[in-house]
Amino acid sequence: MRIALGLEYNGSHFHGWQTQKSGVRTVQLAVEQALSSVADHEVQIYAAGRTDTGVHADAQVVHFDTHACRPSHGWIMGANIKLPADVSVLWAKEVPREFHARFSARGRTYRYFILNRMSRPAILSRRVTWIHRPLDAGLMHQAGQVLRGRHDFTSYRTVHCQAKSPVRNLHSLTVSRHGDFVIMEVHADGFLHHMVRNIAGVLIAIGSGERDPDWAGEVLMHRDRRLGGMTAAADGLYFHRVDYDAQYEIPVIARDAGLLMV
Repeated sequence: MRIALGLEYNGSHFHGWQTQKSGVRTVQLAVEQALSSVADHEVQIYAAGRTDTGVHADAQVVHFDTHACRPSHGWIMGANIKLPADVSVLWAKEVPREFHARFSARGRTYRYFILNRMSRPAILSRRVTWIHRPLDAGLMHQAGQVLRGRHDFTSYRTVHCQAKSPVRNLHSLTVSRHGDFVIMEVHADGFLHHMVRNIAGVLIAIGSGERDPDWAGEVLMHRDRRLGGMTAAADGLYFHRVDYDAQYEIPVIARDAGLLMV
């Protein structure tokens, strides 16, 4: 049978999602080891999106195949007993064989949290990106609207990105202020390597007054990463939601952005 799981994790102490030959600590390795123990056989998982070192997730979706028969709560509780404290299984359900966590996804959403105040974070250290200089969230939102739609995002991906095509359809981009926090939310059919962090880097430069609002569009049109802005830190980035066809009945966990700010 094929089982889908929902995961959340704090990526601060992981070397990204994907298992590496060097054997460093990764989310995939931790989850596969836990599930293999519960299933009593080796398990390989496939994720909706591969997050980088330091990036978090509150709604990652994975799937795996198994011949072990366990109730949903058995997968949840059994895996969570074996997992480290910074990873948790939120839900589990059997899905049709044609379901694929990555290839069945219709869209993905990331959130980027910026703590915008003079003092650095303590409680939220490594869970938000700290920018001490004042940011104009309204200007950042306005500047980001030029990125909506289907574009060649070469300027907004790392030069090491292995995606065959740089074209993505960015459905929405919002930037809003909530007290000392500036939150960017981006929804697209898919993302390139470092795409969200590079967008955040450009909008931070605009919001701080270092660049004019038109710069976001100029960077896009250059189609040259060397002419783009800085790559924003990983600390504030969260893999927030995955969209699937209703037929799969994949749970959607509503997350209030304010929960991070408490």
